[in-house]
Amino acid sequence: AELVAVPVVAQGLGSLPVIAGFCRRLDIAGIIDRACPIREVALATHGEVVEALIANRLTSPTPLVRVADWARDWAVAAVFGMQADALGDDRLARALDAIAPRLEQIVGSVGARAISEFGLDVGRLHWDMTSISLYGAYEDLEEDYPEPRWGHPKDRRVDLKQIQTGLAVTGDGGIPVWHRAYDGGAGEVAQVVGAMTALKAMAGRRDFLLVGDSKLVSYPNLRALERAGVTFIAPLGAARVPAGLFAGLDLAAARPVDYIAARDAGKPPEQRCRYRVSEDTMTMTGPRRADPVLHLRRILVHSSANQSAAAHARALKLDKARIELDTLTRTAGNHPHPEADADTRRADQIATTRRVKAYLHAQITTDPTTGAPTFAWHFDQQTIAAAAATDGWYALLSNLPPTDAAPG
Repeated sequence: AELVAVPVVAQGLGSLPVIAGFCRRLDIAGIIDRACPIREVALATHGEVVEALIANRLTSPTPLVRVADWARDWAVAAVFGMQADALGDDRLARALDAIAPRLEQIVGSVGARAISEFGLDVGRLHWDMTSISLYGAYEDLEEDYPEPRWGHPKDRRVDLKQIQTGLAVTGDGGIPVWHRAYDGGAGEVAQVVGAMTALKAMAGRRDFLLVGDSKLVSYPNLRALERAGVTFIAPLGAARVPAGLFAGLDLAAARPVDYIAARDAGKPPEQRCRYRVSEDTMTMTGPRRADPVLHLRRILVHSSANQSAAAHARALKLDKARIELDTLTRTAGNHPHPEADADTRRADQIATTRRVKAYLHAQITTDPTTGAPTFAWHFDQQTIAAAAATDGWYALLSNLPPTDAAPG
């Protein structure tokens, strides 16, 4: 018998073949290398390094250090044809520095490649922005790149500076096709026109539908969309909804919509959300007299699911406020007369915290015999009923012609 020692190398494979397959179909390395060429004697091109970095982020989303050690533990050499020594920290930094000036070109090219390679439908694109909070001082900043600044962070970390990023995805499947980074203090509304222009160039067509959030709705943005011949649809923010609009709508007169939301597809008919719509016209004027008036379709939508959720939320906050107000009613008389101001502040705090100021009527008086404060309160039922009449309604603004999108 002869014993032979055979070395065994155990490496993680995981999703590396799938990631590599997508990278090749998107031609990520080729697009990057054509935009940022490198000497032929290099161990790996910038594009190859970036593909490995993408695999690292997807398989090991930890702080971006010791990527070479990750490559040794995973089958990077076998799948990507790249040795771990080519992925040192300095090499990664040089690759990222090289693509930074060409990033917009690269992102657009990869997005266009995805559209053609996978047959993505870009007739409808969804655009939104979010914020990324950052630690650190960031004192030495290079010009022409997004700058960490104070802003209005989505995660409410107002103690941290932020960078903002916008992302466009296809309406069918939510496939990301384009993104851009912005200064932390950049106004979200002002970025729409630039995003629209880039999306048009990437999509290679004029007749796409831009779906945005309420930040899309401003006169400069909508005027620019109109001039460019781009159709859009976006929700109308509460501040732009005229007072009393929803309360004056007749639900019975609204047209039922034959639509089943994806979340309701497996539910019995009686448990599904039901939608009804009506429509009117909204006009927007520009800051100057010479600006043309925009006449837009305003689609008024009623959702039974939204109605139930709003009613439940209101009942919950009223119940919580009722418990705290009843406690204040019982304890108000236990304080000497100077405490009346404290009870007033406490009642206001309850109303603010529970968001019931619009419904609450409170009165603090002084007992003439004891001099102690007494507290009485009640909810205005007419105000509650008026609020309930608006439950479930929301508005969408669009320039889609009725022939392309009827309200029903």
